[in-house]
Amino acid sequence: MTSRETILSKLHAARQPFAGLPPAGDMIPVVPAEDTGPAALRARFIAAAEALSCTVTACPDADAAIRHILGLVGTDSTILSWDLKHVPLPGLGAALAGAGIAIAAAGDASVRAGLTGVDAALAATGSLLLASGPGKPRGASLLPEVHIAVVAAGQIVPDLETWLAAQRAAGLEHLRQLNSVVMISGPSRTADIAMETVMGVHGPGALQIVLVGES
Repeated sequence: MTSRETILSKLHAARQPFAGLPPAGDMIPVVPAEDTGPAALRARFIAAAEALSCTVTACPDADAAIRHILGLVGTDSTILSWDLKHVPLPGLGAALAGAGIAIAAAGDASVRAGLTGVDAALAATGSLLLASGPGKPRGASLLPEVHIAVVAAGQIVPDLETWLAAQRAAGLEHLRQLNSVVMISGPSRTADIAMETVMGVHGPGALQIVLVGES
């Protein structure tokens, strides 16, 4: 048994807090949404993400998305990236290779652009949910100057509560196997000094969201 497994087994065996409390009733969303149809969720997500200083580019299909990504990478010869099987763009690997773009070793802080998919996009807040694990290194979204996130239109959900409810309904075993789940709301920013907002201090200074598909 590894050290991690030993620690987790002790935590699981410990007395659970608040065991006597009744189950929670229906949850009230923090940001209510009257219309949760695909078109409304898409429009709300775009508006919320742009309000967070993200750049959202809607692409009708994978080919258009790949062309846009190649334009964002430009003359760079390397990018940080998730394993491309986790990025919903068939043909992306061949396109990168054809453009002479290689995937750098994980953790290479000299690379300008990072490419990821997402696990969900939250319409209520314009946030992205990224779960790290095998083939999905955290560094691809945290280290580079520019984070390029590919979002399939079907990955947009109303809010965090909806996503958590879906995870709970599916059983939490998959969620427990993940290294972490990060919620990204726009580019990195801070106002620690003189209350002046500065972008890109603790992470990417630009978040490029490539939204693929109509619904």
